[in-house]
Amino acid sequence: MYSRCVLAAALVMLGLTTLGWTTLAQCKDLALISNKSNEVGAITLPELVKVCKGQSSHWPDGKPVSFITRDPAAPEMKLLLEKVYGMSKDEAKATIVSANHSRANHAAIVVVESDEAVVKKVESLPGAVGLVDVYSISGGVTVLKVGGKLPLEPGYALHGN
Repeated sequence: MYSRCVLAAALVMLGLTTLGWTTLAQCKDLALISNKSNEVGAITLPELVKVCKGQSSHWPDGKPVSFITRDPAAPEMKLLLEKVYGMSKDEAKATIVSANHSRANHAAIVVVESDEAVVKKVESLPGAVGLVDVYSISGGVTVLKVGGKLPLEPGYALHGN
């Protein structure tokens, strides 16, 4: 009897821990990072939507725009789907395919496996921007203002719930 109670309690705790991590993954703040050579220091939310959908091909300085992101189907990207794409994960994936199909010389949107991979790709690709958890930012990138605000400022557009 004792071992069943201990096992049941352990399973309940494991379930609660898993639910807690899922909630945390969905509530994080995203930061828009940029390659250090980019001259852009801020972007409006509508401009960010265009970049994320592959509708912007060049920055004002002429560099090609590439958006580096995690897979929209990843639980950590729920905020991106809701606040930027405004569509389901399947619709976002179709948008990515469509955006890349129309670009012959550089990818509009590059999907990578982790926030660390987003940072590395943005660091190495002039014209690149990406969205990562604020705690993944490194000194090799520039953090851009979105709608006049930096991450963690009140009113920041990419703040998790």
